[in-house]
Amino acid sequence: MHPDVHGNQAQSLAEATIQPGQTTQAHRHGRTEEIYYILSGEGLMVLDNEKQAVRVGDAILIAPGAWHRIANTGRVNLVFLCCCSPAYRHDDTELQPADLATGKI
Repeated sequence: MHPDVHGNQAQSLAEATIQPGQTTQAHRHGRTEEIYYILSGEGLMVLDNEKQAVRVGDAILIAPGAWHRIANTGRVNLVFLCCCSPAYRHDDTELQPADLATGKI
């Protein structure tokens, strides 16, 4: 659900799926506060320099400016909701340069 499509005003909601053994690219949002809510599977969340195992029912708060990525450490798809306020925008997302990435989780 996004303002550009659905007319909501102050937030966006998306569902993401990460296959076993895969990870998202490290990134951060300049203005957006984000919450991940785990629906199925298990993974490892990296938030700035902190690592935390996550599983069904966990919610993770990602503050504006925090580098983050999530890896699927289980045997089934890791499925989670991405709730953003203000709504997600590509121009508010910065991908971590490869030379700064911390490598494999």
